[in-house]
Amino acid sequence: MLDTPARDTATALARSIAEDDAFRAALADLIAFPTDASNPDAPLHAYLAHVAQGFAAMGFETQGFTSDGRPFLLASRIEDAGRPTVLGYAHGDTVPGMEGQWAEDRDPWTLTEDPATGRWYGRGIADNKGQMLVNMTGLQAVLAARGSLGFNLHVLVEMGEELGSPGLGKVCERLKARLGADVLIASDGPRVAVDRPTIFLGARGGATFRLRLKRRQGGRHSGNFGGALKNPALELAHALATIASAKGALQVPGWVPAGVPAAAHAALAGLTPAGGEVDADWGAEGLTPAERIHAWNSAEILAFSAGNIAKPVNAIPDEAQAVVQLRYVPGIDDENLETALRTHLDAQGHPDIVIERQGSRFRAAATPVDHPAAQFVATSLARTHGAAPVVLPSLGGSLPNDIFTEILGLPTVWVPHSYPGCSQHAPDEHLPRKIFAEAAALMAGLYWDLGEVSTDALLGS
Repeated sequence: MLDTPARDTATALARSIAEDDAFRAALADLIAFPTDASNPDAPLHAYLAHVAQGFAAMGFETQGFTSDGRPFLLASRIEDAGRPTVLGYAHGDTVPGMEGQWAEDRDPWTLTEDPATGRWYGRGIADNKGQMLVNMTGLQAVLAARGSLGFNLHVLVEMGEELGSPGLGKVCERLKARLGADVLIASDGPRVAVDRPTIFLGARGGATFRLRLKRRQGGRHSGNFGGALKNPALELAHALATIASAKGALQVPGWVPAGVPAAAHAALAGLTPAGGEVDADWGAEGLTPAERIHAWNSAEILAFSAGNIAKPVNAIPDEAQAVVQLRYVPGIDDENLETALRTHLDAQGHPDIVIERQGSRFRAAATPVDHPAAQFVATSLARTHGAAPVVLPSLGGSLPNDIFTEILGLPTVWVPHSYPGCSQHAPDEHLPRKIFAEAAALMAGLYWDLGEVSTDALLGS
């Protein structure tokens, strides 16, 4: 029997903590660490040492690791081997601060507030320092209200997610036996809207390719040679136009999913994604915008270059380049994405274009919408919020979800505390102050409920 009064005490306490000045000070302390993942001198170890103190204060044992040159922290609280074991995850690294580009001369590494809008600003507040602190606040409230969690919890914090999570897979391989978790419950990414609690069950994969076509060394006069020499910019433009239709629908065999699962279709019915900023007539035919983002594949041209756009001259360029990114759902043969693109371009008459993989890759992975763990989390959030959360089959973006599903074999449920307009990865990253209290209460309720459910009921076994 669920202890409703005690649960209400925990959720109210979490809300109260998140509204206190001490929460703001704790958040300011996290943001003050300039943990730009691309900066080799960033204080990544110092950040994790600071976070470890917070977990230790709640009775967690902490241990640091290094893998592929990146630091990791594992915080563990084991209460009863017979109770469910949950794995949490967070990352403390960020994209560059982009100093000098923030409005009103804001320092990205200083927490600031706009009283007129109620927004708090700072690099990492949405991605992912603020979300981690929300979850820690939920844990703090449950411990204060119950005296224990009622379940076992490991929290793994990495410092390289913005670089593609180097070393995370190796750490999970090394810790697999020790973790012994039943489910991953973590927070990253955005809700579908600031006032709509959301869960997502995985993430689309991401693969990026550079396409290059070089015809000669140096440009040629566009009057003296125009019409008689191949123009690599025109050729590459035609090649790119074969990747997707004029309406943005994918046309590369091997890059197109077989279909949208019935459970995903039902979950996305009636949903307007991305804060409503979508073009309803763009993308795969017969799908809603929500299905195109959360249950389908998309290819985007991230950059296109030929000649000098700032100072064009009367010359046929000698070379053209483009960067194409594929976001894809589970079920695609992602070991042969480049081969599929090569075969397609050859068939379209573009065998001279060179294809190169670029950057890191996240693989697609997701837990089924109807998995018992997903249903458990959704029910818990609805109990606290008073209405059912939005359930997304996959985040539109990419996360290292595949490491948890494939290496650790876990069902994964993500409860994001950000929103689409938060400006993550851009100047003026922010979150509304009010979201912290609501999110902390949601997590306190979820952690409370995890302390009362059996492992068999959580996993449906």
